[in-house]
Amino acid sequence: MPSLAVYVHIPFCPTKCGYCDFNSYAGSGEDLVERTVAAQIAEIQRSPWRGRPASTIFFGGGTPTFLSERQLLSIFEAVLEAHPPLPHCEITSEANPGTVDAAKFAAMREAGFNRVSLGAQSFQDADLLKLGRVHRSGEIERAVDAARSAGFDNLNLDLMFALPDQSVHAWRRNLDRALALEPEHLSLYCLTLEPNTPFYKRHLHGELTVPDEDTQTEMYEACLGRMAEAGYGQYEISNFATPGRECRHNLAYWHGLEYAGYGPGAVGCVQGEAGLRRYTNLKLPERYAAAVQAGQPICFEEEILGEAELATEAIMLGVRLNEGLDLNETAVDPAGLERVRKLGWIDRCGDRARLTPIGQHFCTEVALALLT
Repeated sequence: MPSLAVYVHIPFCPTKCGYCDFNSYAGSGEDLVERTVAAQIAEIQRSPWRGRPASTIFFGGGTPTFLSERQLLSIFEAVLEAHPPLPHCEITSEANPGTVDAAKFAAMREAGFNRVSLGAQSFQDADLLKLGRVHRSGEIERAVDAARSAGFDNLNLDLMFALPDQSVHAWRRNLDRALALEPEHLSLYCLTLEPNTPFYKRHLHGELTVPDEDTQTEMYEACLGRMAEAGYGQYEISNFATPGRECRHNLAYWHGLEYAGYGPGAVGCVQGEAGLRRYTNLKLPERYAAAVQAGQPICFEEEILGEAELATEAIMLGVRLNEGLDLNETAVDPAGLERVRKLGWIDRCGDRARLTPIGQHFCTEVALALLT
């Protein structure tokens, strides 16, 4: 049977951060957490894709390490049974530096997890307070030490820039603190003020000041320069890795490969009789758990991706990758390609088209120009 990527969504967090637009819920009580865990195990055990090997496995959220060791590993065991991992399968769990300890990391590593992604976000306590994070900067180093002691040799750090009142100098200090920990991978994201988040509403009311576009550009340029100096290769607009440590799970998304999604609000995209089907599970843990328990459908939204949708997504996702677009496999608008090439936003070398360093600041505009 063909392999696929597997995503498991854990919707619970210690707190709900002001910028977060993900399907996550603060706390929610032990009973609901336990019922949701049981429902996730049942969903995985009943999966129509049961038996298909896992090329990658990714536990995201939310905060997977918010769960107890028993809860987290019971879901993981269900995944391994339903989707036997291929040799050298990349198996990742996201983690909050404030919700892990050496014992939990050791148990996760022994069970089979081989990659950890820590949501550090900033090494400045003032930033972490503004963001609503539960950890403090010193806990990031302790979490890295705990992961290394447990045997994890593949570690990612998430950091955000353009935070409220953040200076370029402060962002450069964050980069230096992160690099000092020698992670194999760094994800460096610009803070986005998503609608329906507290940060968005505060910004509209003039209560939240974020760096302007020129400062954001300078911060991103600092990412590129500092990562190159430290020997990290950029393979996607926001992602950098030491050789061979690119996140294979995320690459599966960007390359348009199949993935199964489990848990409240999880998204999957799997080939069916009618074509490639993308679905989204019920988001509220209460409704999700009740539907699973009653044997009712848990998908609340789905679509069959036709040729037009697939072509659009191949451009929108593929243009973000440093490898660029294969023009033999991806249909682009010739006039649009020539227009962004003249603007200096994209380079064409033979049958491949790649964003230029300047073009990386205009990724969305380039993608829209290339759509036929």
